[in-house]
Amino acid sequence: MSIQLSDHFSYGRLARFCLPPIAMMIFTSVYGVVDGFFVSNWTGKASFAAVNLVWPFVMILGGVGFMLGTGGSALVAKTMGEGDRERANRYFTMMVTATAVAGVVLSALGILFLRPIVVVLGAAEDMVDDCVVYGRILLAFNTPFMLQNLFQTFLTTAQKPKLGLGCTLAAGVTNMALDALFVAGLRWGVAGAALATGLSQTVGGALPLVYFLRPNHSLLRLVPARLELSPLARAAGNGASELMGNISGSVVSMLFNFQLMRLAGEDGVAAYGVLMYVNFIFLAIFIGYTIGAAPIVGYHYGAENRGEVRNLLGKSLRLMVGAGVAMTALAWALAEPLARVFVGYDPALMALTRHAFSICALMFLVAGVNIFTSSFFTALNNGAVSAAIAFLRGLVFQCLSVLLLPALFGLEGVWWSVVAADGCSFLVSAAFLLGERRRYGY
Repeated sequence: MSIQLSDHFSYGRLARFCLPPIAMMIFTSVYGVVDGFFVSNWTGKASFAAVNLVWPFVMILGGVGFMLGTGGSALVAKTMGEGDRERANRYFTMMVTATAVAGVVLSALGILFLRPIVVVLGAAEDMVDDCVVYGRILLAFNTPFMLQNLFQTFLTTAQKPKLGLGCTLAAGVTNMALDALFVAGLRWGVAGAALATGLSQTVGGALPLVYFLRPNHSLLRLVPARLELSPLARAAGNGASELMGNISGSVVSMLFNFQLMRLAGEDGVAAYGVLMYVNFIFLAIFIGYTIGAAPIVGYHYGAENRGEVRNLLGKSLRLMVGAGVAMTALAWALAEPLARVFVGYDPALMALTRHAFSICALMFLVAGVNIFTSSFFTALNNGAVSAAIAFLRGLVFQCLSVLLLPALFGLEGVWWSVVAADGCSFLVSAAFLLGERRRYGY
């Protein structure tokens, strides 16, 4: 029997519904890491550092898809919970159209201004050309990347999480195969890595688009719809937390790279790149869970079923804490093997990476609670609280930590700043959950 958004969710039912988006996000992260693996091992650490320097900027532009996906799916789920399927489909269609238009505009602007941007980001002279080549090729595929981000959330809202996983698997296999061909086989360097990623994103964005354009058996479909600014603005405002989280993470990565270039040179940037790739995989578990749980929360909130909202919150927080403890232990156990996979060719760089990861792993203890809490308020259509949590966690605490702690402790302070920022964010998340409990009845 298929699981419906309207069901009562036990731990088992919640796990079954959220497992496909968790697997989807893990696989998305894994195939995103493949670029780094091939570039590092077949092109060298200078090119690897260049890829990691420009990647955060590309992610900022692609974050618009996350914003309209999370904010739009919360609005659509709430509308379905209220019983208005026709209006929900119109809203869905507007989100897809707006994402496609925004993708074209942002791609053109990004390609035009990329070279001066990477110079401002602190790229060394021998890194600039690699940054520009890699970034411009990725930006040429920014529209399908944004659509892929959008559909990752809407496929779950449409009660088709397994289809979302299938599309992600298809994109991931494409990326891995093309990376092996373009980088390891044909030796196209960073251009080959970028082209492999861009083509895989096209697969990930096009397959769901074709599905929703055709008659289907999901809760959603693309229908004729006039542009309505009000729901688009509400979706953008509600999803601003995810965009803010994306922008903040990218800005913070740029700041980390700047500090590391100053304190440790290319080795520091390369070590941080490995940390980010591995963190993507671990944090994907939390993010995938929120993609699965958020439409359920939004549906029951729209149906005014406060008891089920309370049930979902309690179970989710317990799952996030348990997963955080397990992931921290796993990260400590895998610190050396993972460092060896990426930079085993350089013993000093491998030792630096292993040490940094053993410290940064402590963030997993509370990161899941922070990520879920922000998503929870997005599902309740409270974009202000959700954005505040994301803004403080992703930008304010991270920037303050990476500016202050290295001034006190040097390179060691850079690694501890990640842990300090999530620790402060945990206090903020707890305060908002307690402060808003009467308003939402959980």
